[in-house]
Amino acid sequence: MVDAAVLEKLEAGFAKLAASDSKSLLKKYLTKEVFDNLKTKKTPSFGSTLLDVIQSGLENHDSGVGIYAPDAEAYAVFADLFDPIIEDYHGGFKKTDKHPPKDWGDVDTLGNLDPAGEYIISTRVRCGRSMQGYPFNPCLTEAQYKEMEDKVSSTLSGLEAEPKGQFYLLTGMTKEVQQKLIDDHFLFKEGDRFLQAANACRFWPTGRGIYHNDAKTFLVWCNEEDHLRIISMQMGGDLGQVYRRLVTAVNDIEKRIPFSHDDRLGFLTFCPTNLGTTVRASVHIKVPKLAADKAKLEEVAGKYNLQVRGTRGEHTEAEGGVYDISNKRRMGLTEYDAVKEMNDGIAELIKLESSL
Repeated sequence: MVDAAVLEKLEAGFAKLAASDSKSLLKKYLTKEVFDNLKTKKTPSFGSTLLDVIQSGLENHDSGVGIYAPDAEAYAVFADLFDPIIEDYHGGFKKTDKHPPKDWGDVDTLGNLDPAGEYIISTRVRCGRSMQGYPFNPCLTEAQYKEMEDKVSSTLSGLEAEPKGQFYLLTGMTKEVQQKLIDDHFLFKEGDRFLQAANACRFWPTGRGIYHNDAKTFLVWCNEEDHLRIISMQMGGDLGQVYRRLVTAVNDIEKRIPFSHDDRLGFLTFCPTNLGTTVRASVHIKVPKLAADKAKLEEVAGKYNLQVRGTRGEHTEAEGGVYDISNKRRMGLTEYDAVKEMNDGIAELIKLESSL
């Protein structure tokens, strides 16, 4: 049974959200009926409640989505809320739909989107992974954080060739190393207010770390938002090279660490927006002429299911006409298709920009 204090918080938070002008998917789909049906439920293994799922959105009415899964079971126990939000965000992925099996496709069919280097500043492809047998951030114990960090650092130190590099623990990190990682834009800071409210930053910085290769084109974040964020990136527009590096590394890591996967939802992550392929392929791109007509930019992006963000990611402005543009859909399509959507959309944007 959910205790009285939690129920009280839920009722108060729900009333405030209902009265707010929040545009979040949480507000859109958390009807009174759904709320009453879910407010006394708990996940069997970790005892996560509806409050654990929605507290970030209750505290931050400016959230776009507003919910997180405290553990993998939450997706099933609180399906009445997760399913419609997943369908809305992932472009019609219904509760009767099944995410396709993993397929990285033919990595050699992707190439350089901007060989002359006129538009694309940098290219990045990342994916998230959760380690089997562990809950997500809000339910992890301090001991589990340490255990996971050990597993990740010993696994990554076994990588060969290009992804070969070094693992840095956040705990006890020297000021010099910290500054170096900040300068390279590698170091993640303690979670933003959305993650803080979701209880994702407990025992900070225990169990957190960063790995990067010598060339600084491949990095892994350990226990930031997801257990693992695996990132491949480099300057310029050579998407093919960035994608191949990611695929090689993910396949290598997967041989050593089993990942949480669900037959219907694909790879499981803390935030429902990252489920499925978990792949986010993005470029920082200069399109000053299109930027002058934001509606046109958004229209083309929408046609290819792309998300347009400011230069520094979500909730930021574009600096000097530079946008962060990425694929939005992560479910109901393969990894290769997700990256191909971004590839085709960016090619179209470049064609348009050069014709203006």
